[in-house]
Amino acid sequence: MKKLAIKAILSLFIFNACNQSQKEQATQEVQSTTMERLSVKDFTTFKVSSSVEMYRVSFPNQYHMQVVGHLFIPKGVDRNEKHAAIIVGHPMGAVKEQSADVYASNLADRGFITLAIDLSFWGESEGEPRNVVLPDMYAEDFSAAVDFLGTRAFVDKEKIGVLGVCGSGSFVISAAKIDPRMKAIATVSMYDMGQATRNALNKSQTLEQRKKIIAEAAEQRYVEFTGDRTRYTSGTVHQLDENTHPIQREFYDFYRTPRGEYTPKGGSPETTTHPTLSSNTKFMNFYPFNDIETISPRPMLFITGDQAHSKEFSEDAYKLAAEPKELFYVTGAGHVDLYDRTELIPFDKLEVFFSKYLK
Repeated sequence: MKKLAIKAILSLFIFNACNQSQKEQATQEVQSTTMERLSVKDFTTFKVSSSVEMYRVSFPNQYHMQVVGHLFIPKGVDRNEKHAAIIVGHPMGAVKEQSADVYASNLADRGFITLAIDLSFWGESEGEPRNVVLPDMYAEDFSAAVDFLGTRAFVDKEKIGVLGVCGSGSFVISAAKIDPRMKAIATVSMYDMGQATRNALNKSQTLEQRKKIIAEAAEQRYVEFTGDRTRYTSGTVHQLDENTHPIQREFYDFYRTPRGEYTPKGGSPETTTHPTLSSNTKFMNFYPFNDIETISPRPMLFITGDQAHSKEFSEDAYKLAAEPKELFYVTGAGHVDLYDRTELIPFDKLEVFFSKYLK
């Protein structure tokens, strides 16, 4: 009996110690969030209305990596009350300043609290080595952004939506499947990064071509493991010639010109938009549309240009998703047009969607 009593006391002590440790860890994570007022004049790829305040924020994801974002709050918002909020993700290989901030700042001007984030390994968010591909971590960053917003006194945690541009469209779907706190899900110019890597656009890549890419990436792991040169893949070309493909010209016009050119802190123009060769094959195992129907009854909105080379991905997702869902075509718009062409971006459509489902 005495031994049993001692064991019980020890068990209780261990339980309390573990519980205390978890509380301390949670407290440390809350304390590791930051919020700093920014001046919009420091940024050139997007404009912010004078009726919106902008902050640089950082917060930990579940793996204790700091995620950095831009938080936009409409001036005049009563911070003693709780409001709807929207998280915005940037195109694959880009940073928050390229497109995500355009959406976040404009939606904030329409009354929403918005948060544009840098995905892990990109921009100002943590993660080494830089530019590596890790789809599960990208999805985790959106859940971490919900953690952050949902614990702000001025945000209603029951009214948080997500919006993914280009590659982030597939990442927000991946995240929303396992995070029901995301109450409304929208994508713009979505790329299914899994299908695009496995099959290329219009399923133009053969199985043999895929195997060759996989083999090359696997061999590159030896090179990097022994400390030799990192190689980068895909991304946007740095020069145009008479043979440059029209789709590459489209990306060049954004990423390699003052229109959307932006070098993040710690980055370089040479590697902007370029994932590492050895990690890019992680997308071969990425199937964001599997089980997409489980997101229902939460609503989904897929926006694509009717001239977009990427519209197949929005169409595929729409077919597989359950109601309520909507596929919206922007007349005359290509893929990259919807990154920043504010006269083409259907902000009215997005405002109505989020107002309806985050009310």
